[in-house]
Amino acid sequence: MTENNFIESGIIDVDIDKKMRSSYLDYSMSVIVARALPDVRDGLKPVHRRIIYGMQELNLASNGPYRKSARLVGDVMGKFHPHGDSSIYDATVRLAQDFSTRYPLVDGQGNFGNIDGDGAAAMRYTEVKMTKLAEEMLRDIKKDTVDFVPNFDESETEPTILPSRFPNLIVNGSSGIAVGMATNMAPHNMNEAIDGVIAYIDNDNISIDELNEIIKGPDFPTGAQIMGTDGIKKAYKTGRGKITVRAIAEIKTVKKREQIVITELPYQVNKSTLVMKIADLAKNKEIEGISNITDASNKKGINIIIDLKRDANAEVVLNKLYKNTQMQTTFGIINLALVNGKPEILNLKDLIRHYVDHQVEVVTRRTVFDLNKAEARAHIIEGLFIALDNIDRIIKIVRGSKDDKEAKEKFHEEFNLTDAQSQAILDMRIRRLTGLERERLQDEYDKLQADIKWFKEILENNEVLMNLIKEELTEIKEKYGDLRRTIISHDDTDIEIEDIIKKEDVVITLTQFGYIKRMSEGTYKPQKRGGRGVSSGNMREDDFVKELFVTSTHDMILFFTSLGNVFKLKAYEIPQDSRTSRGTAIVNLLDLEEDEKISSIIPVKEYDPELNFLMVTENGIIKRTSFKEYKNIRKSGIIAIKLNEGDKLINVHLTKNDENVILVTKKGQSIRFDEEQVRKSGRNSIGVKSIELAEGDKVVSSDIADDNKYLLVVSENGYGKLTQLSNYKVQNRGGKGILTYKITNKTGDVASASVVDKEDDIMIIADSGIIIRILTDDISVQGRNTSGVKLMNLKDAKVVAVARYIGD
Repeated sequence: MTENNFIESGIIDVDIDKKMRSSYLDYSMSVIVARALPDVRDGLKPVHRRIIYGMQELNLASNGPYRKSARLVGDVMGKFHPHGDSSIYDATVRLAQDFSTRYPLVDGQGNFGNIDGDGAAAMRYTEVKMTKLAEEMLRDIKKDTVDFVPNFDESETEPTILPSRFPNLIVNGSSGIAVGMATNMAPHNMNEAIDGVIAYIDNDNISIDELNEIIKGPDFPTGAQIMGTDGIKKAYKTGRGKITVRAIAEIKTVKKREQIVITELPYQVNKSTLVMKIADLAKNKEIEGISNITDASNKKGINIIIDLKRDANAEVVLNKLYKNTQMQTTFGIINLALVNGKPEILNLKDLIRHYVDHQVEVVTRRTVFDLNKAEARAHIIEGLFIALDNIDRIIKIVRGSKDDKEAKEKFHEEFNLTDAQSQAILDMRIRRLTGLERERLQDEYDKLQADIKWFKEILENNEVLMNLIKEELTEIKEKYGDLRRTIISHDDTDIEIEDIIKKEDVVITLTQFGYIKRMSEGTYKPQKRGGRGVSSGNMREDDFVKELFVTSTHDMILFFTSLGNVFKLKAYEIPQDSRTSRGTAIVNLLDLEEDEKISSIIPVKEYDPELNFLMVTENGIIKRTSFKEYKNIRKSGIIAIKLNEGDKLINVHLTKNDENVILVTKKGQSIRFDEEQVRKSGRNSIGVKSIELAEGDKVVSSDIADDNKYLLVVSENGYGKLTQLSNYKVQNRGGKGILTYKITNKTGDVASASVVDKEDDIMIIADSGIIIRILTDDISVQGRNTSGVKLMNLKDAKVVAVARYIGD
């Protein structure tokens, strides 16, 4: 389109793609340079720099009175930062929060928020002034140490950078999100940071590893502990790295109960949110063992008290809290800062180098300023000396001149005085024409000459310059340095709970009404046949133990249910309890349906794809499925076997493809066959028939057969016997089987059957809750068609389960 056409129509053709690219690039660079990223020299974003400079302009010195935050915000917004009052006030608040900023630069009075996430009061209520450290950011700014530029409307000037007499970017860090990039720089300890800078000044060839020995790692305002040094080393060498930060927690014993007391939190973690999260995990049973949570924190510090139940393992609970809450977080370090107006990723040595270069420039410019000022004053004093030496003539010239201009010309002609010297003489008062004044001027002149010599030495000798920077940094370190707050510990973030739990044998019991507990194996001692046993729990009158198993605390426990589902827990996740206690309701540990019961409990040390699960149902169905199909068991459980209506899963066995299985029914029938007769099927299949059941009969037990072992059959009334398994021939699956126990009124129906060794200890459980542990060798060996002998004295009780304990 021609210019005339444009003037006539007011429309011009524009390539929208190019226009969008250029406009977005301009916007991006504006955000990067003018808002989101800190400058490597003073570690400040523009808004922070303007806030600190604005406090100086308002004379908000650290030793002066506080002024309303609204006054500061209005001044900064009106003069330097036209981006909205909320952004300025939010930045001011953060600079004042000792839990957000490692070394606060704003001294706030009033409500400036807290670690619970509560915001600061409105700016009309709070008051601010500079901290002493903030004044170190501005020290020497009036000595031409930094450049000033016009503000947005050119009505004022503002500094492009602050002198920053301490390495603020390293000690306070910074965070910000720009367009297409972000920075997240960790704070550090003042003493370590300054020591690192001094070490670099002494040896600019120092390695990053050597610097890392001085600057140990980040030092967060909230303390806590950093797990391991790998992330620190990577961040210091590359500018990027991840560190794991963990809360400081201590396990205490109060009134015979253990507590977890949290005293320090990871950086930027909201305390209130953390407490609520822990409470939710305890309420939903995702973390077992917590009885109460109290937030006793105050102005002196964090104090979160977690009371534990008597049976809880404090180390396990604490480990779970680290894994499931913000008691352990990851801090991703991104050392992105502006270098000469361009964003760069910087390693630790780069950060120090750029800061030292800045200090060299600041001190050099300050020295030049002081030198010029000193030389100018010395020049004036030299003129005053001439005037004092020729006082009579000076007075005569002044009296004889019609104005200052004429007097200056005569001074120059007669004494070769400069305009500045002449003006100083004219401004001199008569009272200064005394001998004492001459002596005072001489003292001042001598001092100025010494200062001029010192300033020139600084400018001419780099070693002197560097030593001066070191001295001034050391002075700041001595004034403001403090002890490290964040501990750097060894990396144990990959420690599994098993590493904390002692490996030992335990007894696990489950009652008819679904109460489960873990007890020490030593709870039960062997007794002679016919003994009365010991009580297994303080249960309700109609409850009884129906499952008992001996396993290791580190083993995985698979729970197969009557409805054909399977769940998993680690043995140590089952709460430990005393012999006489009821235990914990299984529904609090597993996501069971209302009418779902535990049928089999199988301990598993590790997954083995060569193994199979052999499942037997009450109605005589059997199914074989590969172990590998059960590798990923969800917390909510998965289907183990598909059941016909009215059927129940009663037993599950681990097999090796070459096993014989033997089933025993309620009416004393048994059948033994090879597992190979049961073809493998998928996890969600039904299975095949195992035995032909008579009317009213059902399968009560199944086990893996071995000719070198015995079949122990126990009746409801406490009678039992051993029969050599070689007496049971291998048959075809699906037959009626053979007789294995002679049932009488005295014995009652078969309660349970198990394959045992002569060396095994046997646990016999009655529905009254009584358990007896006897030696298998004490039980007589008889034929298949017999009733056996009395094993347990029962009074109005029935045997409901038998389990064997495998000895050492």
